[in-house]
Amino acid sequence: MKRLADRLLHRFTNHETALNAGHRWTDQGTSGPSHRKDNRMSSQGVKLHIHDRYVVLDNGILQVTLSNPGGIITGIKYNGVDNVLEVRNKETNRGYWDLHWNEPGGKGIFDVISGVSFRVIVETEEQVEISFVRTWDPSLEGKYIPLNIDKRFIMLRGSSGVYSYGIYEHLKDWPGFELGETRIAFKLRKDKFHYMAVADDRKRIMPFPDDLCKGRCQTLDYQEASLLTTPCDPRLQGEVDDKYQYSCENQDLRVHGWISFDPPIGFWQITPSNEFRSGGPLKQNLTSHVGPTTLAVFHSTHYAGKTMMPRFEQGEPWKKVYGPVFIYLNSTPHGDDPLCLWDDAKIKMMAEVESWPYSFVASEEYPKSDERGTARGRLLIRDRFISNDLISAGGAYVGLAPPGGSGSWQIECKGYQFWAVGDEAGYFSIGNVRPGEYNLYAWVPGFIGDYHDGKIVSVTSGGKIELGDIIYEPPRDGPTLWDIGIPDRKASEFFIPDPDPALVNRAFVHHQDRFRQYGLWNRYTDLYPNDDLVYTVGVSDYRRDWFFAQVPRKKGDGQEGTTWQISFKLENIDQKANYKLRIAIASATLAELQIRVNDAEAVRPLFTTGLIGRDNSIARHGIHGVYMLYEVNIPGNRVVQGDNTIFLRQPRCNGPFQGIMYDYIRLEGPS
Repeated sequence: MKRLADRLLHRFTNHETALNAGHRWTDQGTSGPSHRKDNRMSSQGVKLHIHDRYVVLDNGILQVTLSNPGGIITGIKYNGVDNVLEVRNKETNRGYWDLHWNEPGGKGIFDVISGVSFRVIVETEEQVEISFVRTWDPSLEGKYIPLNIDKRFIMLRGSSGVYSYGIYEHLKDWPGFELGETRIAFKLRKDKFHYMAVADDRKRIMPFPDDLCKGRCQTLDYQEASLLTTPCDPRLQGEVDDKYQYSCENQDLRVHGWISFDPPIGFWQITPSNEFRSGGPLKQNLTSHVGPTTLAVFHSTHYAGKTMMPRFEQGEPWKKVYGPVFIYLNSTPHGDDPLCLWDDAKIKMMAEVESWPYSFVASEEYPKSDERGTARGRLLIRDRFISNDLISAGGAYVGLAPPGGSGSWQIECKGYQFWAVGDEAGYFSIGNVRPGEYNLYAWVPGFIGDYHDGKIVSVTSGGKIELGDIIYEPPRDGPTLWDIGIPDRKASEFFIPDPDPALVNRAFVHHQDRFRQYGLWNRYTDLYPNDDLVYTVGVSDYRRDWFFAQVPRKKGDGQEGTTWQISFKLENIDQKANYKLRIAIASATLAELQIRVNDAEAVRPLFTTGLIGRDNSIARHGIHGVYMLYEVNIPGNRVVQGDNTIFLRQPRCNGPFQGIMYDYIRLEGPS
């Protein structure tokens, strides 16, 4: 291992000079790449080789070997490398579908999905599609999740990759269950893949998996975070590795993966559509991390908690198609910059997005383009305290999701969702919608709350629905007396402290996502060791004076709750009217928000949320989780002429990660 690390040190020096200069370790100097990939556009048609224990897909560019009838990817041969997957792992731990589930009230079970039967769906020179099915019957109750699962794999002529999708089905009379997570995972060769790319500003040389073993690292406040003490690459000494630092919102999670420098090969996971992912465009999921591991996450409870876990009742029928996703491999000739493979992967991703929905998928459960519908319209905003005229909802997120309540799309996880972003005038078009019944949902950056139309929108095959002008009236009772923050469902505009110098990930030094550094929750105690935050309206600036998360303060070996203050002046008090405090919360983890006005010691708060939130975004560097909006009536006789104070108390303090991230706070006067 030491000799391998020495070779890598020499190889990576030219790519990582920014590290030694104290800058972000992300390689920005790769402009003008050739984007050459070693597809070689083989004239060979797709061949299928079926053996007793294995099935091989081969199109002359790559060969993909799967277990028979399990459907576990045991090998991928490409560009002279016999297997880009980790050959030292068991065959069941290389490329696989998995899930995490439990019976109602039972313990969680991790399951690598292995088929029990194999069949050929399509076999031509242009395309091969194969299926690995695991069926369920009552004899398997308690052992396997009560689902029929059909894993499909597709290889096309001339394509430098393989597609995969799955069909999950729960039949009537089958027992209930809860599904915590399902995904595809790939474990790549750790002797070759060391450079990871998730986004243009999140790409870097990664630690070896051995660096996370006992003796080479120190486990931090939770198991997934490690301080590298004696890494194979000494330049990583003292860095923090944490897989949650590389999570991403669904809307931005289109392509990620790894690069090998010798030979120069890229391995990429491309997701061309979010329709089958749970939780809408803002839901955050894991991407790639030390392993080297790359994931295609279809559903998880990360950044949402148990509210994101679908619960299926006894006999509840359900069927869903996850995917297809595309596993793409590319290469470049020796002498070219291997980092151009990331740029090529982005180009390939855009081509896959343009090709969605795919025309070659054989399953009838996957509608083709002409079998889908479209809905379009214009979203306008009515807020008479801003303008007497209707306001264009520029940049609005507008979506069709299964029927539910206001904002229910955030935790919806059984059906499909389709979203579009409106133009400056508020016009939107939601295309490629599967036939079905939906509600229309929307939210607008710069305005609080959620638009929800409870009327059923029925999308038919080939149908075009004209929704016309839609008026959203954001919650408001009176004029704005003052506000704090930006209503965008995130806490990123607030003060993000510098990390503890001993707990830094250099990839996020001088980075726009400062919140991704480890341990920022502990910085609150450093900045406010004795007294809590006080924000004075008209004097304070939320960008520097409002800490991004209200967390407990460390006290000895434990924690204590915190009380923040908002000080403000009021003139011309109307004691017979109500003032309205609106609090938009970007994230909450086992927290409680108590509101008191002008009396910090009042036994009973004016308002309390009770226990809220399980998204754990503070620990996982998420800057937002499940959005919540609260309104508090403040009677006019509770405020006074002149100086007033609102006390925000978060008393729950059993651990350092309990707390609240605020999105936006506004006080409205009487209407």
